[in-house]
Amino acid sequence: VQLQASGGGLVQAGGSLRLSCTASGRTISTYDMAWFRQAPGKERELVARMGGRGRATLYSTSVKGRFTISRNFAKNTIYLQMNALKPEDTAVYYCNSYRAGTNYWGQGTLVTVSS
Repeated sequence: VQLQASGGGLVQAGGSLRLSCTASGRTISTYDMAWFRQAPGKERELVARMGGRGRATLYSTSVKGRFTISRNFAKNTIYLQMNALKPEDTAVYYCNSYRAGTNYWGQGTLVTVSS
């Protein structure tokens, strides 16, 4: 599975961005999908996860109520809608898929939130 993330950029605090991650090589409908992020000097952390076939979503406490993970099965794509962005959301965002003990990672897309 190859994952291509896009949609990052520079936004002011309070603004919104939508990240996309399109998979190729395999249909990911049965894969667990997730977004992680890594801020400078910090460890990579889970932001949001969605189970295979759209079951069960999970969000980190820092983004709950502001971010929404979704997927379009026809486009083999997942999204992360990010609203009410804060400077502390600044990070490189990575999409991830997982199935049967194997993790796949996209290349990351940079989100910068200015105060």
